[in-house]
Amino acid sequence: MKVLHITPAYFPATYWGGPIYSVLGLNDALARVPGLQLRVLTTDSAGPRIAERLQVDVDKPVRARGGYSVYYSRRIAGAEVSLQMLANLPRLIRWADVVHLTAAYSFPTMPTLLACRFARKPLVWSPRGAFQATHEWTGARRRTLKQIWERICSTLLSRKIFVLHVTSAQEQVASVARLQGADARIIRNGVELPAALLQRDWKPQGRFRLLYIGRLDPKKGIENLLRAIALLDDRTVTLEICGTGERSYGERLLSLAVDLGINGRVEFQGHVDGPDKAAAFARADLCVAPSYSENFCMVIAESLAHGVPVIASTGTPWREVFERGCGEWLDNSPASLAEGIKRMRIRPIEEMGRRGRSWMQQEFSWDAVAREMHQLYLSLLQERR
Repeated sequence: MKVLHITPAYFPATYWGGPIYSVLGLNDALARVPGLQLRVLTTDSAGPRIAERLQVDVDKPVRARGGYSVYYSRRIAGAEVSLQMLANLPRLIRWADVVHLTAAYSFPTMPTLLACRFARKPLVWSPRGAFQATHEWTGARRRTLKQIWERICSTLLSRKIFVLHVTSAQEQVASVARLQGADARIIRNGVELPAALLQRDWKPQGRFRLLYIGRLDPKKGIENLLRAIALLDDRTVTLEICGTGERSYGERLLSLAVDLGINGRVEFQGHVDGPDKAAAFARADLCVAPSYSENFCMVIAESLAHGVPVIASTGTPWREVFERGCGEWLDNSPASLAEGIKRMRIRPIEEMGRRGRSWMQQEFSWDAVAREMHQLYLSLLQERR
């Protein structure tokens, strides 16, 4: 089986957040499935500005760490507009048995849908929470334009050989509401489990160290977390924020921390990855994900994989962190977050972290996720025949 994965940006373009890691994890695991050949078509986009490009070869395929070929295309405008990608698209779609698209309101979306329709290629479409965010979050931008975009996309789909891939029941309900009549299948993300954890001390000198890690974006509810810190009025509670986003938004967060009088308790670290990311988890007693809307929220799985308990907002599909005793699942209002932090401070967080890591080991293997996805591809091929 030959699978072409099309995505507007790809690793190591980590600026774009969780989907970069989840798509990489899936593809690396798919490449280990016997009899499956994988290629990736993407752009060299590494950030919102044209100058932010990956240092990769766009003239020939690059061999990824999983052994498959990645065709990077030169981005010429916007976040991922690429004429080279359009030029490569027909040839690679002809090569493929199944096409997997990861994008929603994005440059490669409509050309891919159109090409698959004409070539009668089975399509798996992963919106990665974009439809859900538009449906659920009142702060979502350009809602009318997105609705028009969705209607156009709906007309381009070959329904009999198309499946919408979602990662949670919440995303399934919201996405089907946006693309009415779509067949949406749930296959959740996996997580890379570190073989060994770094040495750490819990709550050193009585401090309670909170961590936010991810993209800096209004959808993430970071302002509410800053206001929760202010409500606690406790200098032993500190917050480390790791991530990047639009400069103007980052400056607004810094100004808010100053206005709230908590800038001495909040540290902005910028982007972290690899060993630096592992070190950030090792410095934390609790990871907080206060988002308004998430289809999966990779950082919750990553935090639990590193043995760190979490507070997850009800905008994330992580009720189980509370049911399994490895965190809280609550409303993302400042008052609710502040109360959750106070409750977690007096709980056995080291034990909760161990439970979370064990859960990730048992149920969130990337190889298991890849086997499910492979079966989905096979079912679509059977439908085509």
